[in-house]
Amino acid sequence: MSSSVSVKKPLAINCEQVVKVLSGFIRTEVLKTGFGKVVLGLSGGIDSSLSAALAVRALGPANVIGVMMPYETSNPDSLADAELMTRSLGIAHRVLEITAMVKPFFEQNPEIDSVRRGNIMARMRMIVLYDVSAAEKALVLGTSNKTEYLLGYSTLWGDSACALNPLGDLYKTQVRALASYLELPERIIKKKPSADLWIGQTDEDELGFTYDQADAVLELLVDKRLSVHQAVESGFPADLVNHIMKVVRQTQYKRQMPLIAKLSNRTINRDFRFPRDWGL
Repeated sequence: MSSSVSVKKPLAINCEQVVKVLSGFIRTEVLKTGFGKVVLGLSGGIDSSLSAALAVRALGPANVIGVMMPYETSNPDSLADAELMTRSLGIAHRVLEITAMVKPFFEQNPEIDSVRRGNIMARMRMIVLYDVSAAEKALVLGTSNKTEYLLGYSTLWGDSACALNPLGDLYKTQVRALASYLELPERIIKKKPSADLWIGQTDEDELGFTYDQADAVLELLVDKRLSVHQAVESGFPADLVNHIMKVVRQTQYKRQMPLIAKLSNRTINRDFRFPRDWGL
């Protein structure tokens, strides 16, 4: 494996240690629930490919199931890259086309725009994954990274739905570093990030800035707790910093469970959480 992974400081990570921590996290949390397997959606992108690779290290290839869920307009390269990962990792996989599941709804509602269509497809994929989860008695493994979470760049109850997520505290820049360290296929690492929700869609075009820009700003605002003013003083354009902070604020609802109005002494997810980790 490559020992020299170039990532701009201060986003550099110790890839060897991160792999140990994340594979241990997957193994511990899966076994703790009484499950022995995981299932995840494989899009052919870097995030799902890395999640699958970490799961194989944690549980072995026999206990990881990849599910590809193309739509009729999906880029054929996405499916090809997902299949490349299943062969590379030696994991079982299924191809479950979602076109027949969502197209009747689109035909009944022709006014639906591309964003709404994308959300519907993401939620249909969630339904498919959780059905496979039930059939296989396997936990659903998430694939979203920290950058996507902070920017709310996901579909609520769609691609963000999972039982556990090994990538949720890794910025996109760090995902690339870890993927290189684990020697994932170069064509997957270097391809333009895309949710593949419509023809020609790319993440960075939709966001309006690059992941490298987002990660550098988010690390200052979130991890280092700098103010917007301080981040701008660090050398970033004010319009970029303000825009990113606005997006983070506006998408906070996507990063929490539904709020419950407090009436009793112990309210779920406020002052009561099941003490499973205490061994009780």
